[in-house]
Amino acid sequence: MKTLHLLRHAKSSWDEPGLSDRERGLNKRGERDAPRMGEALAQRIAPMAIDVSPARRAQLTLEGLCDGWPALGEIEHVTDEDLYTFSAEDLFDWLRARDDQRQALFIIGHNPALTDLANALAADDGLANLPTAGYLELSLQIDRWRDLRQGCGSIQFSLFPRQL
Repeated sequence: MKTLHLLRHAKSSWDEPGLSDRERGLNKRGERDAPRMGEALAQRIAPMAIDVSPARRAQLTLEGLCDGWPALGEIEHVTDEDLYTFSAEDLFDWLRARDDQRQALFIIGHNPALTDLANALAADDGLANLPTAGYLELSLQIDRWRDLRQGCGSIQFSLFPRQL
């Protein structure tokens, strides 16, 4: 059995229309929500390495998580270019290529990829939308990442900023 932790980046800013999508930062709500989510997740799971999109808003979300969850800040995280995607199929491919030594993975990424991935893996749970800074923990009925397939998982826990 594998575990997949998904976190959508916190609310991004649209204040600078000339910025590329990759360069957009967080707005005030995003800056507030990321540390709050870090504090809450610290009560639920052990700190672990996070694989994060290179987009600035995803990087700032990770920084905010670490501000609220200091033990997380002591771990080395991985920025992976392949996680700057809006496609669940790209995430399926990325996950299938992971090392089986890792029993759990934690990704900070983007929608619609994360919502679509969660719905494909846990089809019976029917998530309408993973909100910004929203977190999901999925239990996957697989022993090897390469065996990842639609319907192999279930959502074990969810936490959204509006619940804090």
